[in-house]
Amino acid sequence: MKKTFVTLEQLQQIAGRNPTPYHLYDEKGIRENARRLRKAFSWNPGFKEFFAVKATPTPAILKLLREEGCGTDCSSLTELVMSERCGITGRDIMFSSNATPPEEFIKALELGAIINLDDYTHVEFLNKLGKIPERICCRFNPGGYFTIANQIMDNPNDQKYGMTREQMAEAYKRLMELGAKEFGIHAFLASNTLTNDYYPQLATQLFELAVDLKRETGADIRFINLSGGIGIPYRPEQPENDIMRIGEGVRRAYDSILGPAGMGETAIYTELGRYMLGPYGCLVTKAVHEKHIYKEYIGLDACACNLMRPAMYGAYHHITVMGKEDWPHDHVYDITGSLCENNDKFAVDRALPKIDIGDFLVLHDTGAHGHAMGYNYNGKLRSAELLLKEDGSVELIRRAETPEDYFATAIF
Repeated sequence: MKKTFVTLEQLQQIAGRNPTPYHLYDEKGIRENARRLRKAFSWNPGFKEFFAVKATPTPAILKLLREEGCGTDCSSLTELVMSERCGITGRDIMFSSNATPPEEFIKALELGAIINLDDYTHVEFLNKLGKIPERICCRFNPGGYFTIANQIMDNPNDQKYGMTREQMAEAYKRLMELGAKEFGIHAFLASNTLTNDYYPQLATQLFELAVDLKRETGADIRFINLSGGIGIPYRPEQPENDIMRIGEGVRRAYDSILGPAGMGETAIYTELGRYMLGPYGCLVTKAVHEKHIYKEYIGLDACACNLMRPAMYGAYHHITVMGKEDWPHDHVYDITGSLCENNDKFAVDRALPKIDIGDFLVLHDTGAHGHAMGYNYNGKLRSAELLLKEDGSVELIRRAETPEDYFATAIF
């Protein structure tokens, strides 16, 4: 069974100051995980993690990760501004976007961010907006299927992201003509993988590409960005990735491909979101209603506006009924929110302990793509975010929305 990083007693204490629902993050877990990642890639002196802001766009989290040596992976103007306001600028920002509006490129240039171009046409588009920076990156899409041990992980051929092999070479050549001196390669070929082989196999493909591009274009390739894709076990029975084995697998590929090609000083970058934050956040909510018709229902004070993933694509999030961890799971419920949508369900036919009105329920693994995907349908207001500090205290890091926030952009 999955264990929570917070106790019932702590939740009862929090309730006096911060009513449910809210997202709670574990500072100790976040810091320890960031250090594990850094240790796994310590063999590479230039290694850097650029945290995927889209996963958890919360300033206190970005600042915490900055203290652990992380930069930010931004994909919009707002994310760039948030990074800037958190004191993260320059080459500590990787800006990766697609169908990019001009004002976003302009802001990235202003901040001195590393720009990762998604398409060959973006070379001239960026050149018209300002001077091509000396360090720049291009995103690669190999097409076809990405497989591991004959298992199809994803279909890059159907993705809108990245350039073909031929376009990568042409982009490098044109960028050098326009003043670029240092280059990077980026690719994201699979999402939420639960295998230690994904990064090493992706790295092998990108390292071989780097050697070929350097030979073909003469480009000075300074870094290779493996992006994200390392997943987390949402279900209790799923295996957890071993980041030390993953780092060692990438090292072996690095030594066998880049070393002999004279590229042994190439930096490795990552852009992990879910892996960095997912297990270290949870949605805390209370049972407020029960319903007995053709099925048994428990209604929560949270809804899909607080956690969209189950309603959006049936994603599984483990549920702990606090204080009843050792009780038998002898009741079967649909766990629902209050939206006027029948898919507003956190769990369907889930075996759980008997739930009583007022019980605290913790929905696990919401630290990434949880609060970030919140919305306001039915006039629902997004919840607060809290940080459980290493010393056991709790800090409010984003207040809950109010009706006035909801009405702020309306013209009556």
